[in-house]
Amino acid sequence: MADFTDEDLSGSRLTRVDLSNTRFERVHLEHVELIDSEMYDMTIRGTDLVGVRMHGVEIVDLDIVGEVVKLTVNGIDVASFVQEELDRRHPGRAAMRPTDPDGFRAAWDLLEELWAGTVERARRLDPAVLHESVDGEWSFIETLRHLAFATDAWLSRAILGDPSPWHPLELPWDQMPDTPGIPRDRAARPSLEEVLELRESRRDAVRRYLDELTQETLDGDTEPIDGPGWPPPESFPVAQCLRTILNEEWEHRLYAERDLAILETRT
Repeated sequence: MADFTDEDLSGSRLTRVDLSNTRFERVHLEHVELIDSEMYDMTIRGTDLVGVRMHGVEIVDLDIVGEVVKLTVNGIDVASFVQEELDRRHPGRAAMRPTDPDGFRAAWDLLEELWAGTVERARRLDPAVLHESVDGEWSFIETLRHLAFATDAWLSRAILGDPSPWHPLELPWDQMPDTPGIPRDRAARPSLEEVLELRESRRDAVRRYLDELTQETLDGDTEPIDGPGWPPPESFPVAQCLRTILNEEWEHRLYAERDLAILETRT
């Protein structure tokens, strides 16, 4: 089996090549063209597909989980259909796109209520199970660690201006390059209570900020932060930063519920 790691294969031309059972992980697939191709048993993870064109292809049993902005199938953009169906299936999802301070406060109230139920569901499992991965995804504990990181990135650093707010247990996304000062201890095995304590402190910080949020502040931009870290030292709309936090909380709770259901069947 060929193994290509940390190689630049951009501009390659593959003709009459069999890529069945191939795994793409952390791969750049911008402006890729697939012509008269069949896609069988391929796995693509942590990869951006931007400007991809597929013509004359045969696609069987395609499962996409991710952010879909524009997806055209046989001339029809289906992205809006997907968004509408997700809103229908998950009441409250549309509330994660607020435009005013009261909307952000209401969205956070809903997230806290939903997460309380998810945590109670997790408590009913053996603590060791909460460190188990399902299908290569983060464990429940790792999910909570990542959400603490997301809050510190977009609230503590981007909005409040702390250049290095990280706690040692926080966990960035897997595809993020190693960055000086940002923790990434995948071997850590903190207890649920340890992680919930960290999580509570970050949730409280969001709550305090939203309680004082005004429309003028919401319509403003952040000041760039000097020094390495995430997000990069740029200015961002405050509303974008806050919606990123809402999106992280919403989507990762759905992933957690999905995986908890599988872990329950194992036990």
